[in-house]
Amino acid sequence: MNNPKKIWKNARKIIPGGNGLLSKRPDRYSPDNWPTYYKSSNGVFVTDLKGKKYMDMAEMGMGTCVLGYANKYVDNIVKRNISNGVNSTLNSVEEFDLAKKILKFDKFADQVKFTRAGGEAMALAIRVARAETKKEKILFSGYHGWHDWYLAANILDKTNLNKHLLVGLDPLGVPKNLINTSVGFEYNNSSELKKISKRNVAAIVIEGCRYSYPNKEFIKTINDVCKKNNICLIIDEITSGWRIEPGGVYKKLKIKPDIVVYGKALGNGYAIAAVVGKKKYLSNAEESFMSSTAWTERVGFAAASGLIDFFVKNKVHNHINSLGKKVLYGWEKIANKYGIKLTTSKIPHLCTFFLHYKNNESLYTYFTNEMLRKNILASNRIYLSFSHKDVHIKKYLNECDKIFKEMKRKIDKGYNFKSFKSRYEGFKRLTK
Repeated sequence: MNNPKKIWKNARKIIPGGNGLLSKRPDRYSPDNWPTYYKSSNGVFVTDLKGKKYMDMAEMGMGTCVLGYANKYVDNIVKRNISNGVNSTLNSVEEFDLAKKILKFDKFADQVKFTRAGGEAMALAIRVARAETKKEKILFSGYHGWHDWYLAANILDKTNLNKHLLVGLDPLGVPKNLINTSVGFEYNNSSELKKISKRNVAAIVIEGCRYSYPNKEFIKTINDVCKKNNICLIIDEITSGWRIEPGGVYKKLKIKPDIVVYGKALGNGYAIAAVVGKKKYLSNAEESFMSSTAWTERVGFAAASGLIDFFVKNKVHNHINSLGKKVLYGWEKIANKYGIKLTTSKIPHLCTFFLHYKNNESLYTYFTNEMLRKNILASNRIYLSFSHKDVHIKKYLNECDKIFKEMKRKIDKGYNFKSFKSRYEGFKRLTK
């Protein structure tokens, strides 16, 4: 069977939601045209079930494959470890080796605890922060996963997470007695943070960055508030870590964390996440029960160790930074050329463009559909990788120019962009 629409329809009958990751659902790109399933991937190319080959100028495995798909260096290390047994009654020494390697980059930290996914790593970080501070309330800004501690923010008001990438989310199944234990605040809003950080706060959680960097006042406020009130500062670097810098972007920004959480890029597609922090907090993981058989299999450790070596040797972050600047400049130049209402993110490593029209979702879908015609996977965001080269950027921007030109012509003529189903960004609509 190689009919992706039929497979997806049947998958939704036996797998809740169709798959295990919201961000890979076709409704988030183009419900009618997204290829949905892949047969193979290599470098920056993905081959679908019908054998059609696409250049990935979209997600690169939702940001996990920072080196590119099927990186030989990392894969060969993984294959050697697989041949020696993925798991056994005894421990994998690769766990110890990886912990030592990570601590060389995170000088503030004393200990590391590994999981296999970012969401559970964040849950572990929250648990140890609460255990040490003997407090319950968590203040956060940004997206931090699916666990109860985070979704509890929507118990009081289902719109509380709207500004944190989860619009209209119903915290179904989250215990109601967690109300007010998790409170969101606006990114870069120092005055709001000061107002809500005065009582019973166990931890403040922020993303290293996403569309822009935190400003100096915000960073100073966070550092000062946490130090003054004995609040654990957790930096969620699941998206930014091992992409913008070797390790976390917090070092570049002079944020003073107690705990940093890595995921996504750390394993170049293999499942691995790390909670890196001060012994004061991480030692609580010995007393508060946190344990999983999957956390000790050796593949994740081997992959992460290989990723770190390759990343540092090849200065992957510099390569991505260079290409990202070209993409951001290209988008802006094309938008100005045709008079398109468009702005971009400020971080080259996390390229995103934003359209400013009433029918944005239809326009983004149109852009995706037109790129698919050119055998390119595309959305309004790109996770660039080490495998992307200037030739890929040139080809991509070439197509962007043609598509934006035609898009603007249609906008000016009043075209309604309703000849296809638009993508759905909200969480709530995707559950129906």
